[in-house]
Amino acid sequence: MSQLRRHLVIFTAAALLSGCSFVDNLLTGEDNSQDYPPDESESVQQIQPSSAEQNTQPTYTQTPVQGTQSSQGAGPPAVGSGNYTPQPVTPGASSGTYVGQKVASLRGDLQRLQSNINQRNQELQQARQGMASDAGSYYSLVASINSRLQVGTTPGNPQLVQQWTQAQGSLDRLANDIARLNTISNAAASDSALAAYILESVRAAYGLQGAVDEDHRQLATLENDCKRTVPLIDRLLSDLNEDTSRQSNYVGNERRNLSALSLAIKNGELYGGNRAFASAAQSQVASATPAVAGRQPLMVIHFDKPNVAYEQALYSAVSRALDRRPGATFDVVAISRAGGNAGQSALNTSNSKRNAESVVRSLTSMGLPPERINLSATSSASAQGNEVQVFVR
Repeated sequence: MSQLRRHLVIFTAAALLSGCSFVDNLLTGEDNSQDYPPDESESVQQIQPSSAEQNTQPTYTQTPVQGTQSSQGAGPPAVGSGNYTPQPVTPGASSGTYVGQKVASLRGDLQRLQSNINQRNQELQQARQGMASDAGSYYSLVASINSRLQVGTTPGNPQLVQQWTQAQGSLDRLANDIARLNTISNAAASDSALAAYILESVRAAYGLQGAVDEDHRQLATLENDCKRTVPLIDRLLSDLNEDTSRQSNYVGNERRNLSALSLAIKNGELYGGNRAFASAAQSQVASATPAVAGRQPLMVIHFDKPNVAYEQALYSAVSRALDRRPGATFDVVAISRAGGNAGQSALNTSNSKRNAESVVRSLTSMGLPPERINLSATSSASAQGNEVQVFVR
């Protein structure tokens, strides 16, 4: 019995020691398996390391950024801040059926449509670059003319006349750019009609007889490609319309500014009374005295204090009149108070004419052509003081 107990103690101690050795191996990471020779029946196979494991430098997989150029070819430049490059049409193999042939034909139409979108995109970018260049040239010339006129120069300075002619040429090129935008817009409208036709044809192809499951699967894929392409055309048309409207308004305003600038070059100064202009205005006042009785003035400006702020109200009134009647002409009538002695009457008339000349200069600086302004003077006993009345006809 004592001998059996001794054997149990030895076996328990051996088990505890082997357990401790196993725990030590887990904690330290050491492998003591080499202390025990492997079984001769087992074969050990060596696995060669892969090429990635043999490379000592880390490798990275770069995800392509949307809108960048791929190795297959460079896409057109983006319009504005958006990306107008359509996603490629999903390829597909023909099933040999009539519907499969129809799918292949529609897929070719969609690819042609996407090629048209890329071409419109490039044309719009080129037109925008041309407009930016022409506008920069125009503004440079106008700024040079204004700076020269601001300090005063000789009436009809030939250097300023030459710069004015160049500025008009730049403005004409901007007008041609607008025509170019209209051409691109018309082509994009045709592309929009083609996109609608392709989408309707794809949807109608679902009802054709003799199709297999693969045909309907490709039709669904083609329909999704069409739905991704249509919004690109809509955004392209929207941008074209906005650019055309903005540039048309810009060119129209600058043509009026050039007309006012032409008068300033003729006078030799941008603001202030010029002797040549004053003498011409006085002769025009003396030669034309239209009747104002019974006519409703567009605006009455009372010069009852120095520095009357009338230009903003005058601009609003003239703009509304031109909106209603674009070809309207304006009569600017200087009205002085009649009565009193001859000296006071002459002084009132002179002040009234000077105020009317100031109103004429304001109208021309707003872009109204001088030939559409008639200047005259009269006197009235009912006038409270010197005033200028503006009439439309």
